[in-house]
Amino acid sequence: MVSACISDLPLETLEHILLISDPTDVASTAQVCRLFRGLVYPVGDEHFWRALYLAQSFDDPRKAVTYLGNRRTDIKWREELQRIIRARTVVNDVTVYRPDERCQVLRTLLDMVTNVPPLPFLESEPTSRNVLWMQTLLQDGAFLDLESHSHEEEQLRARLHTWFGLTDRDALATKRVVSRAYVYSQRNYQPSNSFGPFMRDGSGAVDWVHMQKLAHVFASALVEREEDEGSAFEICSLSLTFCQAVIPPSLDLNRETDWAGVEGLWRISYCFMDHRELLIYNDPNLPDDEPLDLAIFEDGELQETFSAVDIFFRVINVEQDPDHPTRPKINYIGELDGNFSIVGYVKLTPDDQIRWHFVAGNGDQPVWWYGPRAYIVHRLVTIYSKNRGEAIVMGNIRSQYGVLGAWSTTMHDPQDPIGPFWMQCQHPIED
Repeated sequence: MVSACISDLPLETLEHILLISDPTDVASTAQVCRLFRGLVYPVGDEHFWRALYLAQSFDDPRKAVTYLGNRRTDIKWREELQRIIRARTVVNDVTVYRPDERCQVLRTLLDMVTNVPPLPFLESEPTSRNVLWMQTLLQDGAFLDLESHSHEEEQLRARLHTWFGLTDRDALATKRVVSRAYVYSQRNYQPSNSFGPFMRDGSGAVDWVHMQKLAHVFASALVEREEDEGSAFEICSLSLTFCQAVIPPSLDLNRETDWAGVEGLWRISYCFMDHRELLIYNDPNLPDDEPLDLAIFEDGELQETFSAVDIFFRVINVEQDPDHPTRPKINYIGELDGNFSIVGYVKLTPDDQIRWHFVAGNGDQPVWWYGPRAYIVHRLVTIYSKNRGEAIVMGNIRSQYGVLGAWSTTMHDPQDPIGPFWMQCQHPIED
């Protein structure tokens, strides 16, 4: 009696077995014999790899849009799946991390969350399988906390961390000290970086290390506020869950003047530390080459004040951007209590991120200032200065994730306040 061999099975059955296997097992099987290698690596045909990709717990890339809302046109099924599985392998076992792939793995993970299917409406429930896969993969924060070996790797890792949101490790007191020390240091807000989360080389590119610190500080303050009010949510609003673009079926962003979804009612939430403590921390007598004293953050007593205002934004005109023909610069105004209190613009940065800028205030009166915890010096400072905001869109275009950045004053005096802020659209104008 002749014993049966797996290679005797019909090719359709063998292919089905491979498609329900993990891609790493598929790669191993391809090394067994020519038959399996021919099935896995057919010349000039990607049908097997398309089927294997779609068998995984990922979004269908044919239904996805890019960060700026464009449909994907060239999907390399085999190459993309191999990159994803390699990234998964590295995250789960960093000892296999090769020096020449450190940035590539991070780019692959970012591609997974910047290329997801859009939602049709702001109220739609998040549905991305890529996001769920990524949250499971990175939740403990170990991979996001790895030391970076280059400036590029540091920026890529910080961007991924910023988009991901709070990890288990971000709850550590030591990590929060570092983030607060960065966010509230006047040294990190200079003319060279437009007093915001941008590179100090004057390029206008986003500094994702700065963005990650802002996200950590603000999200932590938001979670604390929700817990104090007894309304803590299982999912923080500043998290990867809400990164999907919101694009109504009838909307063509390449023809839409308000491609960024500016018009509508927005809530601007902001937080700050006590002004007396801010002045003590930013000791003007300390030379710039000496580190600031972190004791004010290390004693565990510091509490940020959290507040919010609702403002209606209206687009007034657009200006063509030669570098981004389908994404012109959007000029807008903001209305608060019947007065137009904000003037600003939205435009793409040189590295294709969506930047929000505004100046807020009527005459000599700022839109916001410190509440009961204010120190009288702060009131005297801000009463003659307007607020300024520099921010970057979180998540994909028009997403529920909102806009995160840093607020300060237009005077930028050494004793002026600074802090993180977050804007989220509450009710958009119907497109």
